[in-house]
Amino acid sequence: MLKYGLLLNELEALIKSHPYKEGDKLPSIRTLSEQYGYSKSTVIKAMDELEKRHRIYSIPKSGYYVVKRTVNVEQEEPTQIDFAGAAPDSEIFPYLDFQHCINKAIDTYKNDLFVYGTSKGLPSLIQVVHKQLANYQIFTSQSRLFIVSGVQQALSILTSLPFPNRKQTILIEQPSYHLFIEHLTTHQIPVIGITRTAQGIDLQELETLFRTADIKFFYTMPRFQNPLGNSYSKEDKIAIVELARKYDVYIVEDDYLADLEQDTKADPLYAYDTTEHVIYLKSYSKIIFPGLRIGIAVIPEVLSDLFNRYKRLLDIDSSMLSQGALEIYLKSGMFERHKQHISSSYGQRARLLADMLQRLCDLHPGLFTFTQAKQPCIHTHIVLNPSISVSRLAAQLKPHSVIIEAIDKHFLPHFPKAPILKLNVSNVKDSAIEQGIGTIVKCLAIATKA
Repeated sequence: MLKYGLLLNELEALIKSHPYKEGDKLPSIRTLSEQYGYSKSTVIKAMDELEKRHRIYSIPKSGYYVVKRTVNVEQEEPTQIDFAGAAPDSEIFPYLDFQHCINKAIDTYKNDLFVYGTSKGLPSLIQVVHKQLANYQIFTSQSRLFIVSGVQQALSILTSLPFPNRKQTILIEQPSYHLFIEHLTTHQIPVIGITRTAQGIDLQELETLFRTADIKFFYTMPRFQNPLGNSYSKEDKIAIVELARKYDVYIVEDDYLADLEQDTKADPLYAYDTTEHVIYLKSYSKIIFPGLRIGIAVIPEVLSDLFNRYKRLLDIDSSMLSQGALEIYLKSGMFERHKQHISSSYGQRARLLADMLQRLCDLHPGLFTFTQAKQPCIHTHIVLNPSISVSRLAAQLKPHSVIIEAIDKHFLPHFPKAPILKLNVSNVKDSAIEQGIGTIVKCLAIATKA
């Protein structure tokens, strides 16, 4: 990231955390330069950017001042503590950045907006994404890259395609992504499940299913699984890829939270694939915003022509405006800056949530079980006593303004449902995590005694 981008993050954090009042004067350029060790020109560039974002304003020959906010979010107490919502935090969305990118895209691609694009995606965006994917250990040719209207579209196409292995059944982790489950059941696609827990997956069971069950592809989220929040170990990833090669089963890897990874050694399944059995999917929804509807699919050469044909018949192309804006957002360095910002914010919440759950689990043995992941995720889960009804618990928590929901929709209709409570803090402030989890545990204690 550029120096001024790093400084920008530091100054925004200073404005947010320091008890500045609207109209308070910020330290001088010289003071900030000495404090952070950057040149005055870098500080000035960062301050100019903050002024464009309406965080501060300048008065000639006087200095920089904090902008008056119409709503002082930091001082407001949340009316609800929502552990059910999974959308990105709207308060850390880079509105002004992306507004600039949309305006720039309209100006840059104004002629392209009046014609249909290519089904593969905007060529210039594919070039940018191709370079970015290398940072995730995804090395491929541009011919295998497709821009899709969200990961859901890619999953829909892959489900419909005939695969070279001529198999029919989809294997999916249980629990898993509820909208894909709904797609499979609505279209009556042959599907079976395999249990995934905080400890991972039973590799012997996976091998048995690969060998005997006519598996077309195995849909998995190796990193920060939804709804569990845990990740596969390197050893499990290598073993899964090897089983796929051995039994000619494709793997559809949904790496939707790749941008929140802190472990530089945590590679995707794709990195261990030498026989083109892994199909890699990546989304920008969780780190930018869901309405962008842009995803990336890395398709094996043997499937790329057919995938392209199915996609063209489905929607001709993905939104040119969204693609153009995303390209500018990635090329400008804005994405890297936002990624650092959101990773820091989410990482802090994830650690607070995990530490709180571990502490209360130790204090209340037998009330619930919690397995802390090697790297805490923005969402996680606890395993409840089977006698506890999550829907009844949700009703008991509602008067306390704590929102949870059952995860039955994350299971196939006839698959045994584990007594799991998912907890997502992407929209829960740091100060509310302890309060909300404490309230949940109190209600659990009451329900257990009843």
